[in-house]
Amino acid sequence: MAVQKLETLPPPPGVIGSLRAGFDVVANRVALILLPLGLDLFLWLGPRLNISALFAPYVRLVFEQARFSVAEADLDRFNQYQLLVTKSLQDFNLLSLLSKLQLFPIGISSLAAQTLPPDTPFGAPYVIVLSSFWIVLGLMAVLIPLGWIGGGVYFRQVAVSVVGGDEAGISVANAVLQSLLLSIIWLIGMVILFVPLTFGIGLLALVSPSLANFAMFILMFLFVWLIVPLFFTPHGIFVRRQNAFLSIYSSLRLSRFTFPTSGLFVLSAFLLSRGLDLLWSAPKSDQWLTLVGFAGHAFITTVLLAASFIYYRDMTDWLKNAYERFRQLGQSSP
Repeated sequence: MAVQKLETLPPPPGVIGSLRAGFDVVANRVALILLPLGLDLFLWLGPRLNISALFAPYVRLVFEQARFSVAEADLDRFNQYQLLVTKSLQDFNLLSLLSKLQLFPIGISSLAAQTLPPDTPFGAPYVIVLSSFWIVLGLMAVLIPLGWIGGGVYFRQVAVSVVGGDEAGISVANAVLQSLLLSIIWLIGMVILFVPLTFGIGLLALVSPSLANFAMFILMFLFVWLIVPLFFTPHGIFVRRQNAFLSIYSSLRLSRFTFPTSGLFVLSAFLLSRGLDLLWSAPKSDQWLTLVGFAGHAFITTVLLAASFIYYRDMTDWLKNAYERFRQLGQSSP
């Protein structure tokens, strides 16, 4: 009897099936890509908020001081890195903070925020140069929460398309509220984690640069290992109507029992997203072909988001079913 109950347990959801189902959801509801596509178009064709005039002198001073400790053989590579940082600062658009920040779980993915397109098909973009630190700080305090709010709306739209409005049952207001709460929890956690780590690595660098590099390698390995347990932290909010704290706990619990499969899903999503971004960013920013790249990026990222909701829903259902079967086996065993 116990063997029969185990045999009736269906196999866990697979990565390929979840990705295929996510593609079908977005292909049948193409309007889901409008938010990421619209954000990319705004960052590409809209005005730019430039902060290079404010921060360029400080960046230049840092590199001038660092140059004294660079070996002669590494000087060319150091100069190339300085040019890269300076160019990125010149092209950086403060409005890109409206997009999903890579360290936060909720937001609207944007290709333009990653590639920083310098030109448009209409010519040079309209650039507003910001020279006040307090104005920049105030804009950041407004743009980042707006990005979290937009991400909450976007995640809810995709989740409702996956599980249905009746099953999702989370209102726009609650989705925004829990998204803000989760992002604030995430921000506090990063400050608590990164500030002492940065201080500690700085002290190690004063004692031994090699020891500091080894510590950085260990920390990077630990951060990569933590990606899977933390990847599904927002999903409980939109799929199971959980609050932010319970959603974090559910993500950790899910990865505890399904780490290999969940890790494979996260790796597949990462490789698909990053690999195809190389294709979408190939056109030059002054060509209308860039619009195709933005549309492709919006479609693929929405597919991956929908697939993650499907995987989370199916895997949590499977775990619940498995728990129930094992509980019954425990009760029926002599």
